[in-house]
Order: sequence, then structure tokens, then C-alpha cells
Amino acid sequence: MRNLLVVMIATLILSLSVASPVRAQNSNLREQSKQLKLQQKRERNALKIQQKNIKASWNKQPVSKAIRLQSKHQMERDWRSMRERQKDARQDLADHQRTLRDRQRLDHS
Repeated sequence: MRNLLVVMIATLILSLSVASPVRAQNSNLREQSKQLKLQQKRERNALKIQQKNIKASWNKQPVSKAIRLQSKHQMERDWRSMRERQKDARQDLADHQRTLRDRQRLDHS
């Protein structure tokens, strides 16, 4: 009976020590995700401000319709490009996190 109690306590202590790095890993993964979202939000805001300034400059000087259309299409391409880059970055992070979790499961198995 005493041996069973010692084994149960040792198992409990061991499981808690294994669970702590897992929790730390999960919080690190969440932190990476939050950092990426924050960086992407800043990137979107910077592009929005840049394009707003370009449009405001049109009011200060005469600009032909062809140049305005060309600029407008370039802005749309910039938005599409940024969305694709951000989507790829989010997917890369998700794949990386999945790989880490799988590797961690294999190490503990």
C-alpha cells in the first residue's frame, strides 16, 4: 500500500513537470500568433496611410486621369499582394506550430 502511494506521488510530480513545458510552449505559440497579427495590422495601417497620402497629393496638383487610374490600379495590386503575403505568413506560422506540437507529442510518447 505504501509503495503504491509513493508511485502515485512520483507519477503526479512527473506529470506536473512534463505539463509545465507544454503550457510554456503553448503560451509561446500564442504569443507568436499575437505578434504576427499585430505586425500585420501595422503593415495594413501603413499601406492605408501611404495610399491616403497619395490620393491627397492628387488634390494639391493637377494629375491626369490616366495617371490616377494607373495609381489606383497599382494600389489595388499592392493590397492584393499584401493580403497574399499576410495569408502565407499566417499559414507558415500555423504549419510551424503544428510541426512543433507533433514533434513534442512524439518526444513524450
